[in-house]
Amino acid sequence: MSRVSIITPSYNQADYLEQTLLTVLAQDYPDLEYILVDGGSNDGSVEIIKQYQDRLSWWVSEADHGQADAIMKGFRHASGEIIAWLNSDDIYLPGAVSQAVAALQSNPDLGMVFGDAITIDDQGAPLNRLAFDDLGLLDLVSFRIICQPAVFMRRSVFERTGGLDPDYHFMLDHHLWVRMAQIAPIQHIARTWAAARHHSTAKNVSQSGGFAQETQQLLAWMVRQPDLSAIIDAHQGMVYGGAYRLSARYLLDGGQPSAALRTYLKAFKHDPTYAIKHWHRMLFSLISMLGGERLADDYYRLRRNRFRRQSLLDDSPDLVGWPGLQLSGQPEGASQ
Repeated sequence: MSRVSIITPSYNQADYLEQTLLTVLAQDYPDLEYILVDGGSNDGSVEIIKQYQDRLSWWVSEADHGQADAIMKGFRHASGEIIAWLNSDDIYLPGAVSQAVAALQSNPDLGMVFGDAITIDDQGAPLNRLAFDDLGLLDLVSFRIICQPAVFMRRSVFERTGGLDPDYHFMLDHHLWVRMAQIAPIQHIARTWAAARHHSTAKNVSQSGGFAQETQQLLAWMVRQPDLSAIIDAHQGMVYGGAYRLSARYLLDGGQPSAALRTYLKAFKHDPTYAIKHWHRMLFSLISMLGGERLADDYYRLRRNRFRRQSLLDDSPDLVGWPGLQLSGQPEGASQ
């Protein structure tokens, strides 16, 4: 049986940390090694960690140099053949680890598998369903993103990449996926494995401009890589359109609708077929830019109310009482 090592990096996430811990510890996979790396929190996180320290393989609370540094510190203490990290505001869903292991064991050539996910708000109410397609290296180079909490990796392939690059603070996961896909195939598994939490202090909300900047930084890095530059040259519209589309999304989330709309138009110029799939975000940008923030919010509220907590419950009855989830009533919050 393959050992699985899960790393949770955390810093001042006491509001969500215990729920994250519980969803890892509640997994049904028997050989699971859990490591927690805290960045020197002063909000009560350490007290929470100490409550569960007898169920952790290793933990530390000390200053670090950011998320990538914390995760790599944890992996240096890990012994699993299969590895993953789960941020301290996200959660696993039931059976995620055992299903990921089964997928990797069924195909020894795979370097990485990723499942579907949902987004939840700060109270654990579902916001949106994130269903993915099979993706390959070209898709990743074209900035088709994966939900990081739903990713599990073969350690041997991860180590061949050199691991996470500390120069990336926002797109560090996508940078890693690209390098892993250069080495070994990746595979999508149509099972829902994780919930990614959206709240006001999350990086993808409070520092969304950083994601837009690092998207362009990552594109510049890929252009300098001989193997990747050949792919980019052959698929310029798809690649540049994807980079601008993703940057625009983060600019919009960061409250910059004018910059977002300009960037969406660049995406449309390069890859109109893919960009038009995001017409609702372009419309949201335009309405917000013209001062109709309330109208734009009402529009998005109507869109996201199509996703019902009850529909999630119907698909996964074992989620009743699962830590971190609140499954009654109508969802509130932003859609992705």
